[in-house]
Formats: sequence, structure tokens, C-alpha cells
Amino acid sequence: MSEPTAQEPRYTVQVGDTRITVLGTAHVSRASAEAVEALIRSGEFDAVAVELCPSRHNAIVNPDDLARMDLFQVLRHGKVPMVTASLALGAYQQRLAEQFGIEPGAEMRAAIREAQADHLPVLLIDREVGTTLKRCYRNVPWWQRFSLFGGLLAGVMSKEKVSEEEIERLKEGDILESTFTQFAQESQSLYEPLIAERDRYMAARLRQEANHGDYRHILTVVGAGHMKGIRENLEAECTDSPQAVLNHLDQEPPPARWPKVLPWVVVALILTGFAIGFARNPELGWQLVLDWVLINGGLAAAGALIAAAHPLTVLTAALAAPLTSLNPTIGVGFVTAAVETWLRKPSVGDFARLKQDTTHLGGWWSNRVSRILLVFFFSTLGSAIGTYVAGFRIFDRLVG
Repeated sequence: MSEPTAQEPRYTVQVGDTRITVLGTAHVSRASAEAVEALIRSGEFDAVAVELCPSRHNAIVNPDDLARMDLFQVLRHGKVPMVTASLALGAYQQRLAEQFGIEPGAEMRAAIREAQADHLPVLLIDREVGTTLKRCYRNVPWWQRFSLFGGLLAGVMSKEKVSEEEIERLKEGDILESTFTQFAQESQSLYEPLIAERDRYMAARLRQEANHGDYRHILTVVGAGHMKGIRENLEAECTDSPQAVLNHLDQEPPPARWPKVLPWVVVALILTGFAIGFARNPELGWQLVLDWVLINGGLAAAGALIAAAHPLTVLTAALAAPLTSLNPTIGVGFVTAAVETWLRKPSVGDFARLKQDTTHLGGWWSNRVSRILLVFFFSTLGSAIGTYVAGFRIFDRLVG
């Protein structure tokens, strides 16, 4: 096995009849991109493996796909958080590009471009980013999830320059890792799905390709921070087949039951409160209903106002929230976002400017696409707060 060089670390491992050279790169380094190009042009390799999943690969080769997304499909299938996170990560990339004059992931683009020029197969060895995010989300305690999401948005929309510490983290891992590094260092439950599992996944993918026997020598381009973990997994005795490892790591943990049960419990308590109020005194019953409508609808409308929604969308939030909160199968966010989309249908230009606009805070409100996502989030948040505030108000009236 070869030892890492002083600049671009690499080593070679023999797996069956296939040699696998793992090159460690820095995702914000022009030198790394040049090293990738030089190695592929050397003619030593008959395949190139990259630290990309199908979604991230598609984002590189088809950068305009985001401009063709169907907003109604995004809303209907509950993909608003994923799309918002993707935009936020893209905004962070843009900040780096403007500050350092090189787009993060340039070495991956170089690997794809040079492999295609030499007619070499490109092997995608990383786990699907959506699966990684879901495993991260469900692997951390629920009280940490809000800080994760808040930290992501605060970090990517900050006007401050990227610090030296952040750059050092980017030299070790990718955009996804650097965004959550401070949490991963403090939380083993986050480190495991974000880094350790991906090391095992990529090693299993390389074993899988080696076992097929189609390639003599594979060049593997990964962030330098993954080199140690991949090497340990490639050199370790493995009793499970690569496919068994991949199947296990591709599984999405079942969601906790209480988030699904809790809304129905709240609805049952609210309706019980109404029933008790009307049983005591019709006037009290109607007062409870009025409290529910004003508080729940008012806070949902306030959320829509914060998102700078159309006046009719704000009115819709006020009218729909008291009803949707009593029917957990549909959220007020879906209703308000759909109305906002109908009233202010995004133009082709909005989609084309989406990546650029979301690099600064004001752009999230000025672009019609991102504003629809904000309408979804803020009206949902307002209604959720309103549900519990109104619930306590009803309880107070009944026992007071």
C-alpha cells in the first residue's frame, strides 16, 4: 500500500482482483481539482468513484432541475423541509464561491468531466443525501432538532465571511458535514449517521464494485476526512456481503409514534373542552369556540404576515387554521402555500434566480418560490403555537 503524499493524501488497497486508490481532497481547493484531473489523465484507471449520491450527482450534471420543480408536488409529498434545506446549503456554497473564487465540490466536477472525456464509468458511492438527513434527524433527541435546523438557516444566511475554522472543516469534509460539524463533535448520535455510517457505506460500495470484477483499478475521490474510515472498513474482515451492509444503511428508521398520536390527543382534548363548555352553559361553549378561532387563526395569520404573504393568503390562514388544527391529516401550511402559489404564481425568472436570491436574507422574501416555502413554515408554526395557547386558554376557562 502506498503512503499519503504531503499535499493530496492517497493510498491504494487491493480488494480481490481490483486495486482501489483513494484520493483525499479538500472541497474548496483548486489544487485538489487539478490533482484529480492529473490522475485521471494518467491513464492508470479504468473507473472513477466519487463521493456523490444520485441526487447530488444530478444536481451537478443537471443544475437547472431546481428551476423545473413542481411546487404543488413539493407541497403534496411533504418535501418542503428538504427543498428548503437544499436551498440553504446551496446558499452556503455560493458564499464560499464568492469569497474564495472556487465553488465547493470543484474536484467532483473535475472527476466527472475528465471521466466522461476519457469514456470512463463514474461510480456513485455515497448514500442518498435524503436518507442521511433523515437518519440524522431521527437519530438525535427531539429537542436538538430545532437547534440543528435553526443553526443551518442562521449559518447559511449570515452576512459574515466564512471563518478559518469553517474552511478547515471544509478541507476535511463536504458542505453537508461542515454545516453540522459543531453538532457532530458534541453528539455521537449525529456523528454516527453523518460520518461513520457513510464511511461504511462508501467502503461497501467499493467492495461491491470490486466483487463484480469489471474494473482493474478504481480511482476514488472523497473528502480527506473520510479517508481513515473508508480504509479501516476496506481492510477489516467483513462477514456480511456488501449488499447486506448497503441495505442496512439505506433503511430509514421508523418515525416515533408520539408525533402522530399527539395531534389526535390534542384534538380530542379540545373537542372534549368544547363539549364540557356547552354542557355547562351554551354561552361558555361559544366563548371557548371563539377563543379557539381567534387565537389559532390569529397566530397562523400572523405567521403568514411574517412571510409577507398575499392579503388573501393571510385571510385564508385565519379561516383555515382553526379547522385544519382539528384535522391532523391536513396542515394549514399546505393550504396557505397552495393559495399563495395560486395568487402569486412564480415566474420562470423566479425559478431561474432562486439559487442566487436565497444567498441573502431579503431574497427569501422577494423571490416568489422561496416566499411560498416561508408561508408554509410560518403559518404552520403560528397554527402550532396557537393550538397549544388556545388549549391552555380553554382549560383555564373551564377550571377558573
